[in-house]
Amino acid sequence: MSEFLKLAYELISKIIYNIAMCFEALFRLLFTGWPEYAAIFGSYFWTLSVPAKILALILALILIAIPVLIVVLLARHFYLNLRLKADHDDNSTLYREIGRLNKQVLDLIDEKNKLLALKVNAMGGTERIPYMGASALTDDKLHTVGNVTGGVVPENGPEGEVAPAGADVNVEKDTPEDAALIKAIRFPKLTLVDQKYVDYVKPQYDNSITLQQFTEGFRLYAASQMKLYYSPEVVRRFVAGMAASKLLILEGISGTGKTSLPYSFSRYMGNPSTIVSVQPSYRDRTELLGYFNEFSKRFNETEFLRALYEATYRDDPSLIVLDEMNLARIEYYFAEMLSVLEMPSHDEWVIDLVPTGWPKDPAHVVDGKIMVSESVWFVGTANNDDSTFTITDKVYDRAIPIELNDRANTFECEPYPACNISFMHLQALFEQAKRDYPISDATMEKMNRLDLYLQTRFKLAFGNRIIKQMYDFIPVYVACGGTEIDGLDYIVARKVLKKFESLNVSFVRDEIKELIEYVDKTFGKTKMEDSRAYLTRIQNFY
Repeated sequence: MSEFLKLAYELISKIIYNIAMCFEALFRLLFTGWPEYAAIFGSYFWTLSVPAKILALILALILIAIPVLIVVLLARHFYLNLRLKADHDDNSTLYREIGRLNKQVLDLIDEKNKLLALKVNAMGGTERIPYMGASALTDDKLHTVGNVTGGVVPENGPEGEVAPAGADVNVEKDTPEDAALIKAIRFPKLTLVDQKYVDYVKPQYDNSITLQQFTEGFRLYAASQMKLYYSPEVVRRFVAGMAASKLLILEGISGTGKTSLPYSFSRYMGNPSTIVSVQPSYRDRTELLGYFNEFSKRFNETEFLRALYEATYRDDPSLIVLDEMNLARIEYYFAEMLSVLEMPSHDEWVIDLVPTGWPKDPAHVVDGKIMVSESVWFVGTANNDDSTFTITDKVYDRAIPIELNDRANTFECEPYPACNISFMHLQALFEQAKRDYPISDATMEKMNRLDLYLQTRFKLAFGNRIIKQMYDFIPVYVACGGTEIDGLDYIVARKVLKKFESLNVSFVRDEIKELIEYVDKTFGKTKMEDSRAYLTRIQNFY
C-alpha cells in the first residue's frame, strides 16, 4: 500500500510541477522575459546591415504584437463575462417583458378576429358568421363559406336551404352554392341603393332658369332657408368652377363657410351632398372606395362609394364633399380619381372594384366596374396650417381653387324655394354661355402678351389644361353676372401666379415688382386687382 501511495505522490507531483512550469513559462513569455529578448535583440542589431535592421525591427514588432493581442483578448473575455454576470438579473427581467408583450400581441389578434366576426355579422344576411378565434390563423383546414357560416346549401336543395352545422363539406360541391350564398350580399349598401330607386319618381325640373337666376337664387335660398350668407362673387366662382372642372378646392381660414357652401348648394339643387371626413391615415384608393374582404366574401363599402353609385341613378347634379382633404396627401388617396377624370371620353370614366362580376351584383356594377357619372362634382375643403399637407401642383392644375377668407354681410330676404335643375340643363347652360360670351379677341391678345412675359422672365406659362379651363370658366362667370376681365383675373391669380410659391421669391422680388407694373400697363391700373394683390402679398411675405 505504501508503494502505491509513493507512486501516486510522485506522479501527481510531477503533473503539478509541469503545470506550474507551463504557467511560469507563459508568465515569463508575456511579462518577465522581455529583458532577455531585449538583450538578444541589442547584441545583434548594431552589427546588422541597414536592410537587416529593417527586417529585425519588423520581426520585433510582430513578436511584441502577438503577446499584446493575447493579453487584450483575454482581458476582453473576462470583462464580457463579468458584464454578463452583472446583467443577469436585468436580462431575466427583459425576457419576462418580451414574453408579456408577445402574450398581449396574441390577445390583440384574438380581439381583432372577434371584431371582424361582429363586423361581418352586422353587414347583413340571415346566416351569422361565428367567431373563429385562433383557429383562423393556425388551422390548415380551408374554410369555405358553408362551414364558416355553420352549414352549406345542399347540392340539389332549394336556394337558401342550409345543411346542418358541422356537416362534412366537399370543396368542389360547396363552391357553386357558396357563390349563390355570397352574391346577394357582396355589395349590401349598393344593393340598398338599387332597392331605393326601384319606385323613384324624378322631380319636376326647372328647365327655363338662367345661370344668373340660378346663382342669385342660391344666395337667397341660403340666406332665407339656412341663414348662410355668401357674396355674389363667391357664388359666381363656384358655379363657373363647376363648368371648368369636376374638382373644386375651397380654401381659407376656419369659419368662412367652406363646408357649408357645397352643403347648402346641394340642398338648393334638391340633392343633398355626401360629406366624407378625410383622415390623416388615408394612403390609397381603398380609403375612399373600400375593398373586397376575402374572409367575409363581401365588399367593404364606404359612403364615398355609395354616393358615387347613387349618382348613376340621378339626373340632377351630385356633390361629394371631401372635408379637410389635405389632412392626408391628396395625390395618394385620390390619385385614381384624378386620372379617371382626365380621360377625354366619359366612356373611360370607369373604376375597377372587383376582378369579375357576379349575377346578383348591383345593377350598375358591370363586370366588377362602376361608372363615374358626369353629374358628379368633388368639392374639397382645405386649411393651410401645420396640421395639413401642401396641395401639390398636380392637384391644383386639375382643380379650380376658390378662396373664402371673408365672411359675407348678412341681409334679409323673403323665403326662397329650392331649385330642381337637371344636370343636362345645367350643362346646356354652360355650353350656351360659351356661345353667348366667348372670350374677346382683345382679352386674348392681352393674355397672350402676359403669357409671353411670364415665360421670358419666370419660365412660367399658361399650360394647355389652364387654357381649356379658362375657356370654360370665363364665359360662365360672365353669364352669372361677372365681367370678363374679373374672370381672367381670378384664373391668372389662382392658376398661374400661384406657381410663384414654388419659386425662390427672394431672388425675383425685383422682377415681381416689374411684373406688377407690366400688368398695370397691359390691363389698366383699375383692372386685375386680384392678381396685383396676390403678387404684392407674396412679395411682402417672402
